Amino acid sequence: MSGSYDPGMGGSAWIAAAMLLPLLAACGAVGTSPAPVAGPSPAGGWRVVVLGIAQDGGMPHIGCAKDPCAAAARGGRRAEKVACLGITDGRRAWLVDATPDLPAQVRAMGVRAPDGVFLTHAHVGHYLGLAFLGKEALGARGVPVYATARMGEFLRRNAPWSRLVEEGRIDVRDNASVDLGGVRVSSFAVPHRDELSDTVGYRIDGPARSVLWIPDIDAWERWDRDLRAEVSGVHHAFLDATFFSGDEMPGRDMRQVPHPLATETMERLAGLGDRVWLVHLNHTNPLLDEPARAEALGFHVAREGLVLPLE
Repeated sequence: MSGSYDPGMGGSAWIAAAMLLPLLAACGAVGTSPAPVAGPSPAGGWRVVVLGIAQDGGMPHIGCAKDPCAAAARGGRRAEKVACLGITDGRRAWLVDATPDLPAQVRAMGVRAPDGVFLTHAHVGHYLGLAFLGKEALGARGVPVYATARMGEFLRRNAPWSRLVEEGRIDVRDNASVDLGGVRVSSFAVPHRDELSDTVGYRIDGPARSVLWIPDIDAWERWDRDLRAEVSGVHHAFLDATFFSGDEMPGRDMRQVPHPLATETMERLAGLGDRVWLVHLNHTNPLLDEPARAEALGFHVAREGLVLPLE
């Protein structure tokens, strides 16, 4: 299928693409069992905000002429931004990942610039948005960018990201455990195609509630943690649901783009669906327009604008 998820391009190709972004823009402990809480956060207070739910290419996806892409292109349904989570106390705002939709996602948080960005890895939808912090766009000064040592080295050694570092646009920092002054964000390794960097997920612990963010992983059985235990230990878990089934991309070898199927994830987490929000949906994933397929099994499909309190 044309327009399908294709992360196989080399790093130089993604770097070249990133340099065009400004122009395009102008056009809790494991084993505990907290009760899940949904619904809007009260005015003020710590909360997380879903700023996008799509796989790296967004939706409509480049090269895709079928629904839901066609419907979004003609205005028949909302376009979907690339998966991103915001963290805010009502005054400050952090992003988990820097997507190609970063300008709109920062604006949705009600701030001029992010107070920091937590990166998961170096695939197209998760770090290219950093380019908007450069002098061609925001002209930011000293935005903290939290990353692993390997991801940090990638940014420091490769243009145009190295320019962001050299010009003081971003301040690359360790992402192992970060205290935001009321919320702690902790990273953990997950197995994923690590061509350019390693990959992490995040646990976000607020004053009273906690969130898990894992938009990308190759397979749950390859993770060195127990998925059910990790989900049981938080109030909300946003999990990789890139594909619904193994036949979504005819003509493509799905082994080249490994992700756990949403159906498999729901089977593994039977009985815990009230805590689970499926995210990072490919444009071929029927859950984009048929969330009832997951809801019938007790699971949630994440949606842009969802607000969940952390206190």
